[in-house]
Amino acid sequence: MAEKSWLTDFPQMDRDDLVAIRKSLDGTYRDFSREYGEMIEGFFDPLLQFLVAFEKLLVNSPWWAVLIAIIGLVYLVSRSWKLSVGITVAMCAVGYFGMWEDTMRTLSIITVSTLTSIVLGIPIGILMARSNRVQSIVTPTLDIMQTMPAFVYLVPVVMLLGIGKIPGLIAVVIYAIAPVIRLTNLGIRMVDSEVLEAATAYGATPFQRLIRVQLPLSLPNIMAGVNQTIMMALSMVVIASMIGVKGLGQPVLKSITNQYFTMGLLNGLAIVVLAIMFDRTSQAYAKRTNNRVSSH
Repeated sequence: MAEKSWLTDFPQMDRDDLVAIRKSLDGTYRDFSREYGEMIEGFFDPLLQFLVAFEKLLVNSPWWAVLIAIIGLVYLVSRSWKLSVGITVAMCAVGYFGMWEDTMRTLSIITVSTLTSIVLGIPIGILMARSNRVQSIVTPTLDIMQTMPAFVYLVPVVMLLGIGKIPGLIAVVIYAIAPVIRLTNLGIRMVDSEVLEAATAYGATPFQRLIRVQLPLSLPNIMAGVNQTIMMALSMVVIASMIGVKGLGQPVLKSITNQYFTMGLLNGLAIVVLAIMFDRTSQAYAKRTNNRVSSH
């Protein structure tokens, strides 16, 4: 057998050295998780308690009360009777086919994930808009987060925190947070410099310019980012079910492994109902916001 040449075969590290490096890195991460895993888990305890309490509220409350609250919020945000009636019919169909409880569990994880992404993402987007150096650091990180397969970063999260709601929540946030950061940054940078100069001429401080000028004018972009974050969070439902997150993802996963076509179809349609509800409502609010900004 002819010897391999570096001209035809890419030169590779010695296999024993590669195995040694892998073992060293794996051992280091295992030691880190054993040493600091409980402390990090304790840091996320308030978020876990909030998620559990919100899920119990949705699951244990009378279905009609939850439905009224959902439709009331949808109408308050969108001001659309057609959308409200359509979502009412769709949610009643979800309950009629026995998927109400799983839908409420999924609704709770998506809502908390989205709120967490907004709380973390908007300040990061603001920092990116105010500093080119921060943008040069954060942008490659977001590129990695968006292109890396979700299963890859599930491994360290599960090794560190085990399986359950918090690892699933963290995985969803990592996957879904990028759009709200990017579009917050973009929206603030797109604010007309003449408007900022006028605000400065009237004696506005940098903080006042941010709160009273930049954020209101960039709100349509921010809402578009929130919309995309919600859609990406919903797309993670099935993957998150693999690490113990209850909801519509688990029946879909079960239908894949056991070839239950109807179960997968119905639960998939329930996810679509949630997606349409979030998407149409946030788009309607963004459109209203855009019209309000344009009129001023």
